[in-house]
Amino acid sequence: LGASPGDVFAEFSPEPLASASIAQVHTAVLRDGTEVVVKVQRRGIRARLATDLRILAAAADLLERASATGRMANPAAVVEDFENTLAHELNFVLEAEAMERFATNLAAYGSNNMVRVPKVHWRYTTPRVLTMERIHGHSIDDTATLQTTGFDLAQLLKTGVRAWMEAALEHGFFHGDVHAGNLMIDTDGRVVFLDFGIVGELDPKTKAIIRTGLPALLVDGDFVTVAKSIYDLGAVLEPVDLDKASDDIAQIVEPILAKPLSEISYGQVLVDIVRIGTRYNVRLPRELVLVAKQLLYFERYAKLMAPDWNILDDPDLIGFLFAGIRTEGATA
Repeated sequence: LGASPGDVFAEFSPEPLASASIAQVHTAVLRDGTEVVVKVQRRGIRARLATDLRILAAAADLLERASATGRMANPAAVVEDFENTLAHELNFVLEAEAMERFATNLAAYGSNNMVRVPKVHWRYTTPRVLTMERIHGHSIDDTATLQTTGFDLAQLLKTGVRAWMEAALEHGFFHGDVHAGNLMIDTDGRVVFLDFGIVGELDPKTKAIIRTGLPALLVDGDFVTVAKSIYDLGAVLEPVDLDKASDDIAQIVEPILAKPLSEISYGQVLVDIVRIGTRYNVRLPRELVLVAKQLLYFERYAKLMAPDWNILDDPDLIGFLFAGIRTEGATA
């Protein structure tokens, strides 16, 4: 910022509020009394990461040539995505723009008034320093504390999941790392999305395929359509027998469809899907992997906050999916 913290801010805590691999955050107060959080990038991190990326790229190439499972997991694309993500994470101006884009998209829908993103203070933001509004609250997995607030924790989780799903399937731009450190509940009972260093984008074709595949999976039990959607999303390396593939998917999915979210292990489902994909020589796209990663996080929060929640019984979520299909169909 061109000066020492003491010259820029009225107050600046030398002790970090939190610390991670490429940056740490400090609390501060602006000259006008506004409380902020300042994210500061570590010195020399770019050179260290460049070396790591070269090692990872070589390992990915070896893994991809070594086995069918390796090819299906697409490790080269994983490393490429990691490299692109790091390039984004190392430029805090891009992260700040992502914060505002996500917030603007959600503000277009009146149902998202219980979701928020910290405001960016652009005067104090550069590629290596990000200054944002300080929000007081509790991590989403701090259920012991949250239970003392009197908030409806199940409803809060539903609000966060629906906002994230809307971001992905309606706007095509979503938060790509909703671990507990990046998702909190503020003192007013609103869901707060933090840290937009990792984001994902879905193009219109991918959104349309997912919009078709999810209702076919969750509501209709149409596993042929589900199989077709999966293979439309991935790179099919050889001809596929959709009927046989749909039977394989049905064997995995049918036993869990009636379960509440807290009893569904997306981790095991993903392992099984990878196994099927390997059998049919399909390579999953990296954006789909990023979406699946977020489902793993939401699975964990459901166990803590909404153990009886069943997606199939949630009219808002299912209605949102079908509303999107109708809208796209009308537009087409």
